[in-house]
Amino acid sequence: MNLDPGWLLLLSISLEVWSVPLDRNATPQEAQPPQEDKQEDNVDTGLYYDRYLREVIEVLETDPHFREKLQTANTEDIKNGRLSKELDLVGHHVRTRLDELKRQEVSRLRMLLKAKLDSTNTQSLQMDHASLLKQFEHLDPHNQNTFEAKDLELLISTATKDLENYDAERHDEFKRYEMLKEHERREYLKGLDQEKREKEEKRMQELKDKHRKHPKVNAPGSVAQLREVWEETDGLDPTEFNPKTFFKLHDANGDGVLDEQELEALFAKELEKVYDPKNEEDDMMEMEEERLRMREHVMKNVDINQDRLVSLEEFLKSTDKKEFNNPKEWDTLDDTKPVFTEAELQRFEAELRTKEEELGRRAESLRQEQDLLKERGKALEAQRREYQQAVLEMSQRKEKQAVEGQPPTGPNGELQFHQEMQKLEDQGAKAPVEQEVQEAQNNLPAEPPQNLPIHT
Repeated sequence: MNLDPGWLLLLSISLEVWSVPLDRNATPQEAQPPQEDKQEDNVDTGLYYDRYLREVIEVLETDPHFREKLQTANTEDIKNGRLSKELDLVGHHVRTRLDELKRQEVSRLRMLLKAKLDSTNTQSLQMDHASLLKQFEHLDPHNQNTFEAKDLELLISTATKDLENYDAERHDEFKRYEMLKEHERREYLKGLDQEKREKEEKRMQELKDKHRKHPKVNAPGSVAQLREVWEETDGLDPTEFNPKTFFKLHDANGDGVLDEQELEALFAKELEKVYDPKNEEDDMMEMEEERLRMREHVMKNVDINQDRLVSLEEFLKSTDKKEFNNPKEWDTLDDTKPVFTEAELQRFEAELRTKEEELGRRAESLRQEQDLLKERGKALEAQRREYQQAVLEMSQRKEKQAVEGQPPTGPNGELQFHQEMQKLEDQGAKAPVEQEVQEAQNNLPAEPPQNLPIHT
């Protein structure tokens, strides 16, 4: 995505700088970066809504009216929200696409909230998404279906604020990294006996001393540093160094400004003097911190209006300063004071112990649950075997009875008879009764005579 300088002015979102091969025999005026086949790549801003931000910008830039307004807008127009009002004049297809992007972002945030609640075992019968979405400041949580001017205003203001704090957060992350590294070093040495500890400490010191032995590092943004890039990276004659031509050569996307990523690319040669990923003594995390320090140094001295971009005018003015031709010697991280104090390290280690204890309790709870599940599994397995044994014994009993001609038995061993046998028994019980009835009928006297005299 090729961003307009208006967005770059505010959000510092830019294209990755790629080295451009130049003709060593060309004059400075001829040594211009080719306009065709220029490689571009997006640089992640580090914001958790980076993709949403980029997609919104990309869609807005497809509208000719909004793009024109963006090109003529200044920093204040963007920051105070005046540019957001132009959203009402963009095309219908642009608004439709923006609505779709917002609904996708709201859906993504809902999934993040649900995952967070699930991870903390928070049970809720009905999740109030509108209330929970209020913690996200880059969109309007009260309107979750359409992208309005307020959404653009919130997105710009939030991104501006977050990007301003981004460098400070990077420094803080590096400090924690260094404290963790020192903590692990001390714990490692504690686990060794005295002889091995002394030997390991000596080896570590040798690596540190080896790391300190490197060529002189030029001050970032100085004439010596820029001439070195001009000669070794651009392949040009150092005696013909021209600041204006240098600026145009390294404005990789041709937007008229050097953004933070384009500036950091200029420090590659200086960083290579100190750090090599193949060397055990060189820490690549420290290299990135050094790169950040160099960029902040240049921005402090060159970026007059503090918009996080270096214009051609600002760049040329910096070359007239005394520090440009006679800079102070650049102190690398090894030459500066430690990034943390002993008190900060002790607090950090206390935090680690607290986290380790909490993880230990959770691990113990999970172990107990696992043991309980194992016991339940054993009980179920024993019950299953009992059922299998009972079925096997019943099957064997039936087979034996069938072989011996015995009547089958029930589950408790009782005999089972066929219906025909039951009928025969019933008939046998009824036969004596019927015989007695018949004999009684045979013993009855015959009918009395018909004309017997009647006594008076």
